[in-house]
Amino acid sequence: MRGKLPRTVLAGLRHELDGPREVWVSSPRPSMNSEPPSASRAPERHGSLLVLAMLALVVGGAAGLLGASFRLALEQAEHVRNGLLAWAHRRAIPGFLLVAAGCSVATLVAAWLVRRFSPHAAGSGIPHVEAVLRDEVPPAPYGLAVVKFVGGLLAIGSGLALGREGPSVQMGASVANGIGRISGRSWPDRRVLLAAGAGAGLAAAFNAPIAGSVFVLEELVQRFETRIAIAALASSAAAIAVARALLGSAPDFHLGTLDYPRSAIQPLFFVLGGLAGLLAVAYNRTLLATIAAGERLGRFPVEARASLIGAAVGILAWFAPHLVGGGDMITQRTLAGADPLGLVLVAFLIRFGLGAVSYAANTPGGLFAPLLVLGAQSGLLFGAACRAAFPAAGIQPEAFAVVGLAAFFAGVVRAPLTAIVLVIEMTANVTMLLPMLSACFVATLVPTLLRDAPIYESLRKHTLRRERGVQQKASMK
Repeated sequence: MRGKLPRTVLAGLRHELDGPREVWVSSPRPSMNSEPPSASRAPERHGSLLVLAMLALVVGGAAGLLGASFRLALEQAEHVRNGLLAWAHRRAIPGFLLVAAGCSVATLVAAWLVRRFSPHAAGSGIPHVEAVLRDEVPPAPYGLAVVKFVGGLLAIGSGLALGREGPSVQMGASVANGIGRISGRSWPDRRVLLAAGAGAGLAAAFNAPIAGSVFVLEELVQRFETRIAIAALASSAAAIAVARALLGSAPDFHLGTLDYPRSAIQPLFFVLGGLAGLLAVAYNRTLLATIAAGERLGRFPVEARASLIGAAVGILAWFAPHLVGGGDMITQRTLAGADPLGLVLVAFLIRFGLGAVSYAANTPGGLFAPLLVLGAQSGLLFGAACRAAFPAAGIQPEAFAVVGLAAFFAGVVRAPLTAIVLVIEMTANVTMLLPMLSACFVATLVPTLLRDAPIYESLRKHTLRRERGVQQKASMK
């Protein structure tokens, strides 16, 4: 009839007005504390943006408190480890055995906690957060934060070359999901809070609020979403306010006076970026190969593998205590140019392998802090080589160490904006901003051209494969 639209056209218009419906991409098996896949298929009404912003402030405060507490606990654990090493060195062989056994037991317990209570707490946790935000897996149960805190304290405190930021990010996301549930938010709102809580965890871990917000958009969701951006800014601001009340407001790293690089040496930073990109490809492949090698030893309990890695780290700590742990002090000494270049080179080679082996222990711990160590060391070594090659150019190797921090991070993670902002906030220095732009550009380009996937993308796919394996085993029982 004239004046009426066909029924199929009306149905199509109704579909367009309703908008797309959310689905779990991989249709995972939900846990007791997760949102059922069917619930995410129904259209959701977004809560008030103002309410969401207020909740983001609460999430940020909680994530900041948890992240700052975790950092303080790690500092105390490092003091205990150093005190134990000093005491053990006075007792020769019995002391040596005690150190190796202590690190072995601590790592074993960390791996056992993960396997027994929260398998999602293994490793960095950032790949799991990304998978949750993509609706590929359900959120982790509430117990994850406890396992992440205690397990991370044992693993990093015993000397494994792991960072505090991964646990802080995942704990922040877990707390955010809990607050969203308690407040009765729908999944779309909880997803926003979860992303904001993750950024707040990073902000608290490195005293870098802007980097926390940028990381959410550039790496976790990989697109600009206004609601997430507002929540991330609110959450990071609240987190840093709480964290600085407990930790102080000083930047993580202190630099000497750096001169603005002369125009004649600017091309060297492009070369440094290329070198950082190649090293990033090598590091990513080494890390993934080490994880695969550990999994091929599946007939051995994960606790046994972790125990052996912990014992090896304990032995290294006996001979070179300054080379183990997260590595903040190594980065600080590198940025200050305090160590002989030969020692820096040896430390770089050791830490390059130690980071990959530590991650394969299947205990809680992140990648950021170990990446910063390698980036600073590679930058310093390159800067020293350039100074030897061009003695009249007035090159400061320490300036190249700062640029190396950002460039190597950008090459491994493929998040150059986060890398630049993070280094600026951690050093409170903008002198090397333009060289960092140049180096991060090339450091991001080279691995992309070589078709090397960003490390968190590879680890996220690994997380999904492991999740499917767990589901298959559960279905067979």
